[in-house]
Amino acid sequence: MSSSSTGGHLHEGPPDTKLDRHVIMVAGVVVLGAIMSILDVTVVAVAQNTFMTTFGTDAAGAAWTATGYTLALAAVIPISSWAAAKFGTKKVYLTSLVLFVAGSALCAMATSIGMLVAFRVVQGLGGGLLMPIGMMILTKAAGPERVGSVMAILGIPMLLGPIGGPILGGWLIEIASWHWVFLINVPIGVVAFIYAWFVLRDDAETSPAKIDVVGLLLLSPGLALFLYGISSSAEHRTFVHAGVLIPVAIGLVLIAAFIWHALRAERPLLDLRLFQNKTLTIAVITMTFFMIAFFGASLLYPQYFIGVRGESTLMAGLLLAPQGLGAMLTMPIAGQLTDKMGPGKFVLSGIVLIFVGLGAFMFLGADTSYWLICIALFIQGLGMGMTMMPIMSSALATLRNNKVPDGSTLLNVVQQSASSVGTAIISVILATLLTNRPDGGLAIASNADPEGYAKAVEAGAAPAQVPSSAFDAAAEAFSTTFIVSVVLIAITVIPAFFLPRKKIVSPLVEEDMDRVPTIMH
Repeated sequence: MSSSSTGGHLHEGPPDTKLDRHVIMVAGVVVLGAIMSILDVTVVAVAQNTFMTTFGTDAAGAAWTATGYTLALAAVIPISSWAAAKFGTKKVYLTSLVLFVAGSALCAMATSIGMLVAFRVVQGLGGGLLMPIGMMILTKAAGPERVGSVMAILGIPMLLGPIGGPILGGWLIEIASWHWVFLINVPIGVVAFIYAWFVLRDDAETSPAKIDVVGLLLLSPGLALFLYGISSSAEHRTFVHAGVLIPVAIGLVLIAAFIWHALRAERPLLDLRLFQNKTLTIAVITMTFFMIAFFGASLLYPQYFIGVRGESTLMAGLLLAPQGLGAMLTMPIAGQLTDKMGPGKFVLSGIVLIFVGLGAFMFLGADTSYWLICIALFIQGLGMGMTMMPIMSSALATLRNNKVPDGSTLLNVVQQSASSVGTAIISVILATLLTNRPDGGLAIASNADPEGYAKAVEAGAAPAQVPSSAFDAAAEAFSTTFIVSVVLIAITVIPAFFLPRKKIVSPLVEEDMDRVPTIMH
C-alpha cells in the first residue's frame, strides 16, 4: 500500500500488482539460471544407460552422476542466505553461474566415471545456489505485493524441468552424443552471465555477517547424509538396509542437533524462528506433501512409457507435453490472482484437479489409450499450475525484506528434501512390486535395457520372447504404485485447507496501516 500526506489528507491506492520492465528482465535472468539447474537433474537421468556403456560401469556407478549432483545441492543450499548477506546477491549469483558452467564443461570432458561424478559435484555446487539466490533476487525486485506473479514465472522451469529434461536429453543423445547433455549448458550459461551482469543491480549494502560455523558443520553434512541414505534406497530396493538406515540416522541426528543449536543461536545459518509465522509454517507443510507426491509420480511416467509401452526416451518426453501445457495455461493466472485473492482457493482447486488426473493412472493397463493418458496429464498440469507456486509465494509474501533470504533458503531445503523422499518412496515401492512379479520385471528390462536383456537371454536367464501377460503384470505394478501418489496428494488437502483464502497483507503494508492515524492527525 502506498500512502502520502498532502494538506492533511491521506491518499491511498490499491497496491500495484503489475510487473514493470525491470522486474520482468530480472525474472528472465533468474529463469535462465533455474532452467539450467533444474533441467540438469532430469537430463542426466536419461543418459544412465549411455554412461554404463561408455565408462564400463554398472547401474550403481552410473547413478552416482545423479547422486553426486544432488548431494552437492544439499550441501550448498544452507549457506545461500549467509552468502547473500555477506557478498550480495548479484556477486553470489554470478559466481554460481561460473561454477555451474565450468562444471558442465568439465563433465563433457570426463574420461572416466570417477571424473564425471567429481565434475558433477562441482556443477552441483553452482546449481545449488542458483535457485535460492534467484528467488531472493526476484522476490526483492518485485516486492511483497507482486510475489505471486513473479513466483509464477519462476515456477515454469520448476514444473517443466521434469518434463523437458527427458525430451532434451533423449534428443541430444540421439542426434549427437552424451557430451552435449552437458555442453548445452555452456552457451546458455554464457548468455545468462552477460544478461545478469547488466540487468541485476548491486545490493545497496551487505551486512558483515559471520558464518554460523557450528550450524554449517551440522546442517550441510546432515542434509547430505540424509539425502544420500534416502537415495540409496532405490539401489537397495528397500529402506531396511544398513546402507540406507545408517546414513539416514546419522543425518537426522545432525539435523536434530542443528535445530537445537539454531533455536539458541543469535544468528543461525538458517533461521528456524520463521516457523513462528503461521502462514509460512502451513505453506511449508503443504509444500512438503505436494513435492513428495509430485516428484514421486513424475518418476513413474517415463518409466511406464519406456518400460511397458516400448517408447523411445524422446517419445516418452513428448507424451508428457500435455502436463506442461496445462501448467503453462493456469500458472500465470493463478500467480496474479494469488496476489489479489490469496493462495487458499487456488491451491485447493489445484489439488483436486491433480487428484482427478492422477487418479486415472490407478487403472493403468499395458494398452491404455494414449488419448486418455494425455487428457489425464493435461488435467494434472492444470492443477500443478495452480498449486506449487501459490504455496511458495504464500510463504514469502508474509516475510519482511530482511527475512526473504532465510525464507528462500528454507523453502529450497524443504523442496530438495521432499523431492528426494518422494522419489525414493516411489522407487522402492515400484521395485518391490516388480520383484514380486518377475515376469513384469522381465518385460520392463526387455524395453528399457534391450542390450542387457539380450545378454540375459544368451545366459539363459530370460526367455527369448516376453509373453504379453508380462507387460500386463508390469502395468499392474505401475497402477498400484500410482495409488500411493494419489493418497499423498489427498493428504495434501489437509494443510492446504488452512492456507489464507484472502489477500495476504505483507508486514511492510501492515506497518503503513498502523501509521495511518498519525498521518491523518
